Amino acid sequence: MRVLILIAGLLAAACQSAPAAQVVSAEAGQPIVLGQGYHIASAALDEVRRVNIYLPAGYTRGEQRYPVLYLIDGGVDQDFVHVAGLSQHATISGSFREMIVVGIETKDRRRELTFPALTDTTLWRDYPTHGASDTFRAFVMREVKPWVEQRYRTDGFDAVMGESLAGLFVTETFLKQPDAFDGYIAIDPSLWWDQEALSRQAPELLARQTTGQRSLFVAIADSGFDMRVGQAMMAAAIKAAAPVGLTFTYAQMLDEQHGTIYHRAALDALRLVFANPPADSR
Repeated sequence: MRVLILIAGLLAAACQSAPAAQVVSAEAGQPIVLGQGYHIASAALDEVRRVNIYLPAGYTRGEQRYPVLYLIDGGVDQDFVHVAGLSQHATISGSFREMIVVGIETKDRRRELTFPALTDTTLWRDYPTHGASDTFRAFVMREVKPWVEQRYRTDGFDAVMGESLAGLFVTETFLKQPDAFDGYIAIDPSLWWDQEALSRQAPELLARQTTGQRSLFVAIADSGFDMRVGQAMMAAAIKAAAPVGLTFTYAQMLDEQHGTIYHRAALDALRLVFANPPADSR
């Protein structure tokens, strides 16, 4: 007991004698800048929209050109910060290509990321603004992409990524406008929408596609039966069609939930879609 009391006394004395940490300067702190935000006047949406840009660390120090990742739900309080961090990981690790990240902020996700419901009429009651994915796609393709390509040193390769409803949007874009991007990343896509309507249309839409080199990465979580039905139907349709030139990855991460899968799946996807070229071609 005496030993314990002695140790406690020594620790107390040490704490009392230890000097408090001193601030090196009187500054309140310096901001950590991850990227830049811009406002674009959109004719397609008839409003001003925000786009966030992350540039690789070496962008300003040379003339190198970079691939581009277009991130749906790319607001600062959405997915821009953690995905830009993954891009920065490419700089540190060298395990995949560095890229420009273009975060496209959404406002009304049901409106901007879904197609009109034709089967499930309750969606019109529950989400009366829904169904304008074609308009949002026009904004991305006709306004955001040209703005980025004119402003930054892009190398001609680009991909689009999104999760949940944004994953639905990515999958719809792949099926209906396959030449829009070189790569498509859909993380736990909400293919339940309108009673799996997009998955039911997939065989017909895939049959219309022309050949071309592109990749599609789909990751799914353990998100319940309603989610899994449409996802399984979509995967089966793509595998059956086997479009020439398509690299299709269907990653089943069933130890993840809908709310936990994004970061892990995004890293795997970026390593595949933005893979480093073979050593002899660099």
